[in-house]
Amino acid sequence: MRIFWLVLLLTIAPMCHASTLKYCSEGSPAYLDPMQSSSGTDFDVHTALFDSLAATERGTQNIVPGLATSWDISKDGLVYTFKLRAGVKFHTTPWFKPSRDFNADDVVFTYRRQIDRNLPFRKAYPAESLFAGDLGWEKLIAKVEKVDALTVRMTLREPSAPFIEATSHPFTSILSEEYAAQLLKVGKPQLINNQPVGTGAFMFKSFQKDSNVRMVRNPDFWQPAVHRVDNLIFVVTTDRNVRAQKLRAGECDISALASQNDALELGKDPNIQIISAAGSNVGYLTFSVMRAPMDKLEVRQALDMAIDKKRLVDAVFQGAGVVANSPLPGSNWAHDSKLPASSYDPERARALLKKAGVKELSITLWKIPVQRAYMPNGALAVEMIQADWAKIGVKAKIVTYEWGEYIKRTTAGEHDAALLGWNADADPHGTLSILTCDSSNNSSKWCNRAFDDLMLKGQRITDRDQRKAFYGPAQKLVAEQVPWSLLAYGNLTVPARKNVVGFKLPPDGNMRFDGVVIK
Repeated sequence: MRIFWLVLLLTIAPMCHASTLKYCSEGSPAYLDPMQSSSGTDFDVHTALFDSLAATERGTQNIVPGLATSWDISKDGLVYTFKLRAGVKFHTTPWFKPSRDFNADDVVFTYRRQIDRNLPFRKAYPAESLFAGDLGWEKLIAKVEKVDALTVRMTLREPSAPFIEATSHPFTSILSEEYAAQLLKVGKPQLINNQPVGTGAFMFKSFQKDSNVRMVRNPDFWQPAVHRVDNLIFVVTTDRNVRAQKLRAGECDISALASQNDALELGKDPNIQIISAAGSNVGYLTFSVMRAPMDKLEVRQALDMAIDKKRLVDAVFQGAGVVANSPLPGSNWAHDSKLPASSYDPERARALLKKAGVKELSITLWKIPVQRAYMPNGALAVEMIQADWAKIGVKAKIVTYEWGEYIKRTTAGEHDAALLGWNADADPHGTLSILTCDSSNNSSKWCNRAFDDLMLKGQRITDRDQRKAFYGPAQKLVAEQVPWSLLAYGNLTVPARKNVVGFKLPPDGNMRFDGVVIK
């Protein structure tokens, strides 16, 4: 009888003490495969499941060791040697049981998959890496070599100042070469996107689109001292009002980024805390310049200056944002603070449309379907832009899609004008590179070879003052050519239950849940 009760207690105890953190996310991830992703909604999931060679310190954008304990860079800036962390284990799941620890083979596979179209796994599952494309890695990285089990050498064809920071980005999350080989052998390489395996603080359990993503604590995490809950659930809740209701009711512990007014209202609840931080982002209206009449500079200039941006930012950001003057956030070290923001001038806008020979202009205006720091209220923003454009005789039809579909369609340039934004990397190249001619993330499809040349020169040197000399003119070109109508830089505000402890909000808005506990 005593043995029976002991077994019963051991069975019940984990259930009684299991902790669960529920995060009300603003949308479903488009991809569980980090290589394919370009959305912050995806990155929030990837950060929980995976690790990269380098990492960012929680709550900051400071680069620290990750799966690489250190790295050496040759004097000519071409050879990077990474020393890897020993004893790191990949997740053990119902679909994969690793036979070995993380090693150099996994790094070589992950990076070769980014750059080598002839890699057998990539040929079987030809997914594109948008960020690797933006950074020009296929041309930049000459070799990725295994030196020994815990050493990898990467050789570049030319120096690249943003390279180390890029190795901390979620798109470079290290995947298991052994798991990939298993999938390739059974002819199911696509499962790398449906049944992910990483080394991160949490292990994937299930995903129901537009409903939830479920994860469980990784018992073999290489940072055992880091506090983690037993269960992490992303509760997909696209409506901001429903998110607020769920937070008040305790159905969520942390909510996606909130507007200033929502935060002020939620802050009145004695059970809710408001966590704020300065942002590093830019919100903009992207024009698809391959579509007439958006291909005419005068039309883009007219639409840009017809927007009363000061009024829009006051209404949409409610004191938690400022009008943008550059594609780089004001917090970025290369930001050109002397670059003037575009002026509100509806009379000149009408004249520019007339000069362009455009009459009775009717276009689509796409509403971003999620709430982001760079656009906390997309519905209000498009309504205000629609009203401003009506004053100069432009009719705008508002359309929207589910977030994954929205990203896919805007990336293809199907819009006339669409609300988008970017949570910026600490290095300016990460943001500006999405406007280069060959960028897969270039939703505007704007291509300016002078801009690309400035970007290339800024990437090849490491001295910040010298890099500014290239990134300054690059920002000016964007302001003059208007592939984007620059709208705002937003601060970050996240509401959470007061029993949530240890959550830290970084400038890029990445939602990170290792180190978080429920009291």
